[in-house]
Amino acid sequence: MKAVKNYKFWFCTGSQDLYGDECLKNVTKHSQIIVEELNKSGVLPFEVVWKPTLITNELIRRTFNEANTEEECAGVITWMHTFSPAKSWILGLQEYRKPLLHLHTQFNEEIPYDTIDMDFMNENQAAHGDREYGHIVSRMGIERKVVMGHWSDKRVQERIASWMRTAIGVIESSHVRVMRVADNMRNVAVTEGDKVEAQLKFGWEVDTYPVNEIAEAVGAVSESDTNALVDEYYDKYEILLEGRDPAEFRRHVAVQAQIEIGFERFLEEKNYQAIVTHFGDLGALKQLPGLAIQRLEEKGYGFGAEGDWKVAAMVRIMKLMTSGMKGAKGTSMLEDYTYNLVKGKEGILQAHMLEICPSIAEGPISIKCQPLSMGDREDPARLVFTSKEGPGIATSLVDLGTRFRLIINEVDCKKVEKPMPKLPVATNFWEPKPNLYTGAEAWILAGGAHHTAFSYDLTSEQMADWADAMGIESVIIDADTTIRNFKNELRWNAASYR
Repeated sequence: MKAVKNYKFWFCTGSQDLYGDECLKNVTKHSQIIVEELNKSGVLPFEVVWKPTLITNELIRRTFNEANTEEECAGVITWMHTFSPAKSWILGLQEYRKPLLHLHTQFNEEIPYDTIDMDFMNENQAAHGDREYGHIVSRMGIERKVVMGHWSDKRVQERIASWMRTAIGVIESSHVRVMRVADNMRNVAVTEGDKVEAQLKFGWEVDTYPVNEIAEAVGAVSESDTNALVDEYYDKYEILLEGRDPAEFRRHVAVQAQIEIGFERFLEEKNYQAIVTHFGDLGALKQLPGLAIQRLEEKGYGFGAEGDWKVAAMVRIMKLMTSGMKGAKGTSMLEDYTYNLVKGKEGILQAHMLEICPSIAEGPISIKCQPLSMGDREDPARLVFTSKEGPGIATSLVDLGTRFRLIINEVDCKKVEKPMPKLPVATNFWEPKPNLYTGAEAWILAGGAHHTAFSYDLTSEQMADWADAMGIESVIIDADTTIRNFKNELRWNAASYR
C-alpha cells in the first residue's frame, strides 16, 4: 500500500516594487539559493519548490489558489524578504486551505558591518517585513507555524522538516476512511464519538460493514494464496509450538493468513485505510483477527480495538506522518493494562489482546497460538515480542461532547524488569512524564482513553501543531507538568473552546 503521494512544499517570497528591478532580481536570486540549499541539505523529507516573487494582490491570490488545487502541494512556506504590504495578502490568505509555515529568516546571517548602506537596508527587510505579514495572519485568525532563524541553521531546517510531517498529517487526514467491522464494545464510553463532527473537523469517513460481508471476502481467499503467506510467516518469524501439534498449529496460523489477505483485499477494493474490529461480533470468522491485524498495521493501515475508530484514524495519520523516516522505530495502537508501583521502578505495561504493530518490536518476533476467552472462537495466532527502549508519545483523541481534545503524553519506554513467560502477547512498558503519578493523574483529569495511538518517531510539538491546524484543543503532559497548572490549563481551554 502506497503511504503518501510525492508531496512537495511551495516556497513563496514576498516583496514589492518600491526599490526597483535590481532589488527584485536580488530577491529572486536569494530565494532561489535558499530553496536550492534546503533541498541539498538532506534534512527535509520533502522537496521545496521555488515560486516567483509575490508582489501584487492578484499574483498572491492566484498562487495560493493554485496551491489549493495542486494535489502534490502539501503546504506553502512564506517569507517576506523585503517589506511586503500585508493587505496585499488578504485575499490569497482568505482563500488558502492548506498548511502554512511562516519562515522568519533573512538571506544574510551576519550584518555586513563594513559595507552596509541604505540600499542593503531597503532590500533586506525581513526583520520588519515578516512582522507586517505576521500581523495580518494573526488578525485574520489563520493557523500557521512560525519558525525563526537563519535558513542554513540545521536546527531551523529540522524544524521545517518536522512541520512538513505535521502538514502531511493534516493533508492526509481528509483522505482517511475507517471501516468499522461491527460496533464498539457495549456500554463503553471512550470508544464512542460523533462521527459527523469528526468528518467536519478532520475529514474522516467512518463507515460500518456487517462482519459477515468481510468474512465472505476472507472465505473467498484461495488455499494456494493462504499457504504461500503461511510459508512467508514461517520464514520470517520464530514458531513457538509450546507442545502443540505442528500440523494443528499451522492450521491456526493459516486462519490468520486467510484473514490478512481477505481483509486487505476488501480494504483496497472499498478504499479504506483503517479498520476496527470487536471481539463481541465476529460472525463467521473462525478467529479474532490477531496476527492478521498486526501485519496490516505494519503495512500502514490504522487499527483500533473494540470499535475504537478514533484510535484507528490517528494510528493511520501518525504512520503517514512518519512514512519514509530514516531510522523510524515504529507506531502502533497500544492499551494501558497494568501498573508497576514499586518505588523507583514505576511504569505502565502496555499491550492488547493481540493487535500490537510489530513495527515497534525489538529483537525476535514469534508466532504463538493461545486460547482467548473473549470472542468464543478458535485459539488465535498472534505475533509476540517486546518493544524498543527510548522516548515516545502516547496520544488520545477524545470526544468531550462539545469538542474534541487531543491528549499527548511524553513517555520513556523501558525494558521490563523480568520476563513474563506466561503472557502471550506483544508488550511495551513505559513511564509517563513527568512521572507515573503525575502523568496518570493528569491523563485522567483530561479524560484520556485506555487505548492510545503511540509513536517513537513523532514529537508532542508535531501532534499539537496537528491539533492546532485541525482547530481542536490539545494538552501536553511532559516533564514540566504539574497538576495545579494542568488543571488551570483545562479550565482555560474549556472557556477558549466553548
